[in-house]
Amino acid sequence: MKYKSQKVAYWFFALCMLLFSLQIVYGFIMGFARIGFDVFHDFIPFNAARAVHTNLLVVWLLSGFMGAAYYIIPEEAQRELVSVKLAYVQLISLALVGVAAITGYHFNIWEGRKFLEIPRELDFLVVINVLLFLGIIITTLYKGKRKTTTAMVLVMGLFFAALLYIPGMIWFDSQVTDSFFRWWVVHLWVEGVWELIMGGILAFLLIKLTGVDREVIEKWLYVIVGLTFLSGILGTGHHYYYIGVNKIWLIVGGIFSALEPLAFLAMALFAVYMYRKGEKNHPNKIALFWTIGASIVSFIGAGLLGFAHTLPQTNIYTHGTLVTAMHGHYAFWGAYAMIVLAIISYSMPNMTGRKRHNNTAGHLAFWLSNIGMLGMVTAMGVAGVVQVYLERKLKMDFMKVQDEVEVHFAVMLICASLFTTGIGIYIYEFIKYGRPTDEALEKSGNDDIEGKPKDENSDKELVRM
Repeated sequence: MKYKSQKVAYWFFALCMLLFSLQIVYGFIMGFARIGFDVFHDFIPFNAARAVHTNLLVVWLLSGFMGAAYYIIPEEAQRELVSVKLAYVQLISLALVGVAAITGYHFNIWEGRKFLEIPRELDFLVVINVLLFLGIIITTLYKGKRKTTTAMVLVMGLFFAALLYIPGMIWFDSQVTDSFFRWWVVHLWVEGVWELIMGGILAFLLIKLTGVDREVIEKWLYVIVGLTFLSGILGTGHHYYYIGVNKIWLIVGGIFSALEPLAFLAMALFAVYMYRKGEKNHPNKIALFWTIGASIVSFIGAGLLGFAHTLPQTNIYTHGTLVTAMHGHYAFWGAYAMIVLAIISYSMPNMTGRKRHNNTAGHLAFWLSNIGMLGMVTAMGVAGVVQVYLERKLKMDFMKVQDEVEVHFAVMLICASLFTTGIGIYIYEFIKYGRPTDEALEKSGNDDIEGKPKDENSDKELVRM
């Protein structure tokens, strides 16, 4: 840890771990309900559990992204955060908004808009919170000694994520228009600007963990940004196939959705190539595993599995089935959850001064969670194919089909238990690290910038405008 203010990131990561745990709990509530053990129905009906499960995912990932920014930006800008106190205020307000939203879902206080269930009143509090966060980050970067491509891409992703939240706050009387702009938030977040956030974090980690020259890595970032904007924006069209918009979106959505895997493929190749090219033997192998794993799994989950069912000719059968759930789970896990766990794994030893990063528990957490997640999405995928055949081909009733695929959910729960064991070990290790200390500042010299002998003149990181 090179700057004292980086300790702020720890508390965002702690919130992240708490919300992740809750998301898993609600996932199990839904899973048991799907196989007939809906014991919590009177208190937590399936619709409320689903809303909490999906929205917790968004909140804990955003908390992780914010923590990553608070850790990365001081190092990239080479100065302390402009206001640590405001950062803590932003953390508390984020947690309070999350608690209010989750509590409201249990009392049927929501908008009923899929993935954007949060009540409109809380939307304004979210905006204030994010504006405060962006103010701290952008001001720190502006006042810093350097402005790197890595930092600029990360901040650009965070800025556009905030900007694209606004369409979801606009009230429309037309269901078609509302759904049209709702995907401006949902799709352009996860398959647009969040990719920039992932790219920024990925670049930072690869610079630190592989020792590859910064200039080389940041050139790759330009490619990733270009591919993201090329495919991600118009790729939104695959959500417009069946909501009543002009049929031109069948063509536009089909073509550009097919190009979306390119950005994730670039990230995967980028990470693997940099790892193989790197000359640094960094001791934090766990962080390296999560980093490389994120790029590879995101290509499979978001890229290949997304492509497999977004073309109009396929999507007409798979739309809204468990095939979609399979893609969603593996995409979010690879592209965003794993990269957050990667930055946490990298930063915790530096913030606490405790080098616990190469123990057996860390490796076990990685493999158990990934094997468990692979089993979950495989079970969902098989169930989805069966569902498509029975519903769309044989015209069976929806509820009868759910009975037919019940066994797949039992398998999914077994795999989910394996996944949860891995995440439980990860959280236990997070707790074992303890809180960040000022003494860790004195120990940061053994984890040098760029992984090379410290030389301020060796950086080639200035953005070429």
